[in-house]
Amino acid sequence: MRISMLLSYAGGFKEAVKEVAELEKAGLDLVWVPEAYSFDAPSAMGYLAANTERVTIASGILPIYSRTPSLLAMTAAGIDYLSDGRCMLGLGASGPQVIEGFHGVPYEAPVSRIREIIEICRKVWRRERLQHDGRYYQIPLPQNRGTGLGKALKLINHPVREEIPIAIAALGAKSVESTAELADAWLPAFYTAEAADAVWGDALRAGATKRDPGRAPLEVFAGGAVAIGEGLEDLRNLARPQAALYIGGMGARQKNFYNDIFSRSGYAEEAKLIQDLYLSGDKKAAEAAIPDSYLANNSLIGPEGFVRDRLQALSESGVTALNVGFMGRTPEERIRSCEQLRNLVDTL
Repeated sequence: MRISMLLSYAGGFKEAVKEVAELEKAGLDLVWVPEAYSFDAPSAMGYLAANTERVTIASGILPIYSRTPSLLAMTAAGIDYLSDGRCMLGLGASGPQVIEGFHGVPYEAPVSRIREIIEICRKVWRRERLQHDGRYYQIPLPQNRGTGLGKALKLINHPVREEIPIAIAALGAKSVESTAELADAWLPAFYTAEAADAVWGDALRAGATKRDPGRAPLEVFAGGAVAIGEGLEDLRNLARPQAALYIGGMGARQKNFYNDIFSRSGYAEEAKLIQDLYLSGDKKAAEAAIPDSYLANNSLIGPEGFVRDRLQALSESGVTALNVGFMGRTPEERIRSCEQLRNLVDTL
């Protein structure tokens, strides 16, 4: 299993990258660089490329609505070049509040758009003259649109790789099915080994039946916060604020993808209660309503035996790579946590 983590630079970006370089030595394999509506991810990915040697540098994620498909392909190829072939292009739809509220473009047809974008990116990386006649993207523009001067072009530079891995952050059944068919990696949210098949199993199997047999199996990233040792169970509670935010307050009441997944994971009553409490302004009560069983199953926090059991459960549920967060107040503590996890993973 590869080990990945989301880059957090709340304490300073250069400091965070310096820590990633140390985590790389301790066994970290991949770092996801977020964007949302913060600083852009590619700038940070380029800086990481210059300051690391081995880790895969993945966008986690680039919203599909904020860039043209060709620019997404160019960006990934550029970072792949800077990093000597260590880029992963992580894509996702984000959500209506960000796409329409911050970027000012309609949030529509995410599954179909991602399908076309994947096709276009792979054409660009193969340096084909780019021609695409899709429902949402027409490249070059037809003669009756724009100036009529559009010309089929191919990427000037020769990419390091003509196949850059594409990861998709997908939650809904249709998008997960499409991911299992087309992508190289899947980045789910609110994944627990016990509920994964009930929530996503049918979609994953449906997509797998349509997958190109020449493409490697889908890499599935999931895991949770990591703290390995005796008497650490209280650290699971640190996940309550973020979980309550996503389950209760991310998106509108009638369109909250995370609440839907939590509900389908066996917590339907709790999902409604958490949302009601959060949207009414009682965030602390919403945090308290998150079940202890969920916090345990969604973490790698506890004695070594517990963590080993969780790793085994994740593997048996279909997880092939870990996506984790290392607990610790200092870089040294987080690096030690990474070393412990690496040692455990290598003995499975």
